[in-house]
Amino acid sequence: MFFKSKKSAFDYLVAGLGNPGIEYAKTRHNAGFIAIDKLAKDIGCEFKKNKHNALFGEGNIGGNRVLLVKPQTYMNNSGAAVGALSSFYKIPTDKIIIMFDDISLDVGKIRIRRKGSAGGHNGIKDIIEVLGTEDIMRIKIGVGERKDRQSDLKNHVLGKIPEGDMESFEAATDECVKAVKEILSRGIDSAMNKFSR
Repeated sequence: MFFKSKKSAFDYLVAGLGNPGIEYAKTRHNAGFIAIDKLAKDIGCEFKKNKHNALFGEGNIGGNRVLLVKPQTYMNNSGAAVGALSSFYKIPTDKIIIMFDDISLDVGKIRIRRKGSAGGHNGIKDIIEVLGTEDIMRIKIGVGERKDRQSDLKNHVLGKIPEGDMESFEAATDECVKAVKEILSRGIDSAMNKFSR
């Protein structure tokens, strides 16, 4: 565990997972990046700082001082950024929210969880290993399963979101913004009841 001090510079850390680089923009695996960019725009936050393996910025949501984070490692090493920033700013693990893609959810759906296993997602797996706990809030963004079960999973998640799915996908990432604000203002139970349909 990273945290010994009870005093934190921020009330929450909210991270969106993805892969850096223009070639990965609008891919299924970058759903977390897309959602956190929308959240940043909504609250007027800019990703001005680039260190600790991440782009990050500061914002305020419902009176809470929030650190918004986009890891700049590749997906499988997302824990390096989340771990370093949560340690440096002394943000407890129960005040961390992670947004990421989930192939088990249909496009357009989101699911909020208080804790849980990685469920096969390598970015979450790395964060759990680095932080030493599964008790991390997460918002899963549906990107849909492979239509051909014989096709390569890597190619699926690194594939572009189809035009026919974009409207539903954009609606889901919009819901993520509302969900984060609900968690910070009324708690995760309220958010799960409201958004994990």
